[in-house]
Order: sequence, then C-alpha cells, then structure tokens
Amino acid sequence: MSNGSFPPASRPLRGHTLLVVLATLVPLGFAGWLMWQVAAAGSDHAGGDRPSPPPADNRPSSQPSATRTTSAPPRTTKPPTSGTPEQPTRPRTGPLSGKVVVIDPGHNPGNRDHSREIARRVDVGTHRKECDTTGTSTNDGYTEAAFTLDLARRIRPLLERQGAKVVFTQDDDRPYGPCVDERARIGNKVKADAAVSIHADGSGAGNRGFHVILPAAVKRGDADTSAIVGPSRALGERIAGRFVRETGSRPSDYVGGGTGLKVRSDLGGLNLSTVPKVFIECGNMRDPQDAAQLKSKKWRQRAAQGITDGIRSFLKRKA
Repeated sequence: MSNGSFPPASRPLRGHTLLVVLATLVPLGFAGWLMWQVAAAGSDHAGGDRPSPPPADNRPSSQPSATRTTSAPPRTTKPPTSGTPEQPTRPRTGPLSGKVVVIDPGHNPGNRDHSREIARRVDVGTHRKECDTTGTSTNDGYTEAAFTLDLARRIRPLLERQGAKVVFTQDDDRPYGPCVDERARIGNKVKADAAVSIHADGSGAGNRGFHVILPAAVKRGDADTSAIVGPSRALGERIAGRFVRETGSRPSDYVGGGTGLKVRSDLGGLNLSTVPKVFIECGNMRDPQDAAQLKSKKWRQRAAQGITDGIRSFLKRKA
C-alpha cells in the first residue's frame, strides 16, 4: 500500500488481505447501523407526555380577555426567539384519541398594526365590545401576544402525543384577530370537547398569581351558556389544580378570593361558546415577580404541562 505498512506481495496475497479487512469492517458497520436503529426507535417512543425541545422564549404577547389595551414596542416581522417551537405532530392513538381541543392564544402579534380593524364592535350577547385588543406586556416589553403563542405551542404537542386533535384559533398566521365572537365560533364549529383561551393579566404591580375565568349563566341574544356552565367549571377547576401542582404558582391574591377561579359574563369568547370553555390568566405581567416567571422558558414548559394535565383530567372524566 502507498503508506508502506504492508510489504509488496503477489496478487493473491493482496486479495487475501482485502478479504481480511472486509471481514473485519463489515460486521463493525452492521453493528453501528443496528445501534443507530435502536436509538432512533427509542427516540420515537420515548418521552410519553413530555415535550421534545421546548419552544422559543421571546415572542410577542397580548392581554387577557377584557378590553385592555397597553402600548408596546414596535412589532418586528417575527418576534425574536431563542429556540424553535415544536411543530404540530401527527395525531397518535392515546388516552385522548378522538377528542378535539381548541387552544385560543389570546390576542395576536399583528393586532398592534390593525387598530381600526380590532376596534370594530361585535355582539357578545350581553353587549357589544371591541373585536379584540393588543393585550398587555411586561415593563420591559415582552408582550402578552408573544407569551400566549409560545405557551399554546408548548401545549399542542403535549396534547397531540396523547391522541387529541388540537385546533388553534390563530397561530400568528393572519394579519390580526380573530375577533372574540369568531374565536368562540371556531370551537363551536369543530364541536370541541374542551376549549382553553390563554392569557396573562395586566393588573398593578404587587398583584400576583393566576386565575381561571369561568362562564357565567348567560341567556341573551346569541349567548346561551346554560349547557356549558357546569362542564366549564369542572374543566376550570382541574386546570387550576394541575397548574398549581406543576408551576408552584399561587392563585391570584387580587381576584377570585384566593380560589383561583372567577366567573364573568362580559367575555364574548365565553358567552358565545357552546362547548366547555375557560380562560386562564397565567400571571400578572405588570408585577416584576410574576413577569420573571412568565418570561422563563422553563416555567412556561411547566405551565403547559399543568394546563395539559388539567384538560386531560377533564376529558377522561367526561369519557
């Protein structure tokens, strides 16, 4: 050979040497391929309910279900991220197979560029109110619309791995909105088994904690929540309980009387729903301590797990 490691030999010797080398390399190559296959199979089936790489951190967020509007920094074409959110996974069989869950990321990063459109008033049954709002933000500019999308994208793969079909009301894939009445209709149209609207509050500094908003008994105009008040409370109680367990966050100390639950009749997304639905305000973006949690990727992953566990508990109860 050219490196001089073998002395000159006749052709038969070369052939013999080649056979020896091949006899050594082929089994090694096959063993390596086999180990790769085992590892790949393991990664396909590992993880259970837990997500793969968590999504990005710094997307824009919006404000809760009320008509709150807060100024925020100019929007970039795409909110900066420090990672890649998980894409929707192919539905699989699991404990939630056959179930449909609507996840409603509150507000929309594009709302800030469409003030006229989102100011249009729509009928929410009890009254007329703005189509949507821009939402709130932390004092350093992390928006609610970014937060809600990030958290929703963490919840989606957790539910899909359990067999559920997940429908988003928006995925930063439209210029603005949808309006609050359309958000309700999306859940109604797909006959969702459960619907959850993701938000973060914009109360005063010093007010801390999360709360889940439940629909009041409303029957007026196009609004009739009589069939969903009971199931929505069951859904909300389970989400609140699992949220506490996973995140360690405490129920709101400024709304809900320490229960983490609040009944409201002014939200179109609840009034017009015909399927079990709740809103969750995951914390107060205007409080420095709550804001630090809301901006943490690790905390948001725990929040996603808590909300997912609550939905799963409700759907298994309902089955």
